[in-house]
Amino acid sequence: MEKYKFKLVGKWIVFVLFLGLCSGLFANSRPWVVVIDPGHGGRDPGAVGRISREADINLAISLGLGRKIQENLSDVNVHFTRTEDVCVPLWQRPQMANRLNADLFISIHVNSSNHRRGTPYPRGFETYVMGLHRTAENLAVAQRENASIFLEENYAYFYQGFNPNSPEAYIIFSLFQSAYLEQSLDFAARLQRHYAKHIPSVCRGVKQAGFLVLHGTTMPAVLTEIGFINNPEEERFMNSSEGQEKIIRALFDAFKEYKQAVNRLSDRREIAAAQPDTARPAIAATERVFPALQTPTPNPPPANAASTGNPAQNPTPRIVYKVQFASSSVEIPLTDPRFRGFENPGIYYHQGAFRLTAGAAGSTEEITPTLREIQNRGYRDAFIVVFKDGERITTAEALRILQSQK
Repeated sequence: MEKYKFKLVGKWIVFVLFLGLCSGLFANSRPWVVVIDPGHGGRDPGAVGRISREADINLAISLGLGRKIQENLSDVNVHFTRTEDVCVPLWQRPQMANRLNADLFISIHVNSSNHRRGTPYPRGFETYVMGLHRTAENLAVAQRENASIFLEENYAYFYQGFNPNSPEAYIIFSLFQSAYLEQSLDFAARLQRHYAKHIPSVCRGVKQAGFLVLHGTTMPAVLTEIGFINNPEEERFMNSSEGQEKIIRALFDAFKEYKQAVNRLSDRREIAAAQPDTARPAIAATERVFPALQTPTPNPPPANAASTGNPAQNPTPRIVYKVQFASSSVEIPLTDPRFRGFENPGIYYHQGAFRLTAGAAGSTEEITPTLREIQNRGYRDAFIVVFKDGERITTAEALRILQSQK
């Protein structure tokens, strides 16, 4: 009997130790953090329809999404850039997400457009990630959303003279691409699929454009337009309880699916270790900051990671633009099949990984055909990077050089 009691006590000890180990592991696992950004607000109503304002719809959808996440996903912390009808400067919104070390930033908006009498009303939902606009339509959407800065105090000071109405001002956006572009595109695609399941309208796809509210985010980030407020049918849908419930359901399902996919692929701590600047230092609200000029400081390359290429055959000008199309955890030779057919192939070390490039030009206009060619060959996430004397430089450095050359 005593022997039996000893075995039973031993099993309980093992069981308690097991529970303690499990609780320790779960305690060390950081909860997911999502920041939801209701666009516009306060003295900035956004687009105005016949019966409603964009700012009010954005807030209702955002708060509803936050409630649904909190009620159904206990391991997610939800934060909002605003919870009432107030104006929050565009530059402050991504910085809020950075300070919270967020895993995802979702900016919710309502679309609008110039409608000519006698033509069909525009309709549909679309989701944007940060990038250089590829069509005049994408530029128009970005210009409309970025025009909110004119309603902010001291906007010229905080945005350093950036004019959202100038198409030329967006050229500098081609020098900055988020380190989280791939993840942003992944979530955006999932969101569009779930919209299509729940919203009786047109899927307008995933697009790229230069939105200030996405600039400077240090996590996957999207701006989503849930419908057209100048379309009477879509405006009624977005203001109805049934319509809002369907929109919220699509957003929630996409977020839940994305979160599960990330958790399945890899331990999130390993992902964080591979990303740049995970400390994400806070930026004071009084600090002068233009989000477009904030880029992570690159890690110093290892001794054996010298930039490759043939500078003797291709003299590097003071400023050179290239196309980055892939990354590798290990250094690879220029004879690798991934470089096949590309002119001026190169590789450099940046933010913990080896980056593969092609092309070399003296301006964004000259390198753009190479970018389009590489994207058409299947590297849809390829983007432009800029170098000075053979070294990758930040957007701020590039802007200073470009201004000094005027």
